[in-house]
Amino acid sequence: MSTFGARLQSLRKERKLTQKQLGKIVGVSDVTVGYWEKNQNSPGGMSLTKLAKYFGVSEDFLLTGKEEKSNIATSSFGVMQVPVISWVQAGAWTSESDARNLEGKVDYVLTNGHHSMGTFAVKVRGKSMEPDFKEGDTLIVDPDLYPAPGDFVVGKNGSEEATFKKYRSRGVNENGVEVFELVPLNPDFATHSSLTEHISIIGVVIEHRRQMRS
Repeated sequence: MSTFGARLQSLRKERKLTQKQLGKIVGVSDVTVGYWEKNQNSPGGMSLTKLAKYFGVSEDFLLTGKEEKSNIATSSFGVMQVPVISWVQAGAWTSESDARNLEGKVDYVLTNGHHSMGTFAVKVRGKSMEPDFKEGDTLIVDPDLYPAPGDFVVGKNGSEEATFKKYRSRGVNENGVEVFELVPLNPDFATHSSLTEHISIIGVVIEHRRQMRS
């Protein structure tokens, strides 16, 4: 991988992202990502910073292939340290957030894989996602991922707190805006629709953990 484009393409494919999905994360078009990967253009400024932060590498590595020491909370074995936050904190979380902005004592869980530096964990509460998810289960959530139909997501429906549901795409409206629903697995709970409510996606669930014995 002697070129910037080859490094970027390799990192993108490791995350199983399309050029369009990566473009949405960085804030550029898929055409621009294609130019980068073909070495016909190079990102600069904020785009380069966003790429480096998302992939957990330095800007220098992207540009030159040489990695400097990073301040990322990752062990030498590729294990990432993820903060466990409350549902209120999750309601205000963005891909730019990190544990350094949290008040008080912060607990962490460890996870493998290449996740964005805004990745966080929350504990399931309530019964809306039973039987697949039980109260007390741990969810690891990446706010830089774009949800696909059938993904489990942490979203927000206008309240101060986040909610955990299944993502269901309903296409686009006449203005080209995506329509989606946040669906509980337990039929006793209500489905939220972006057609009738102001709902948004905070992040996509990438891991589900359950403690079998205390």
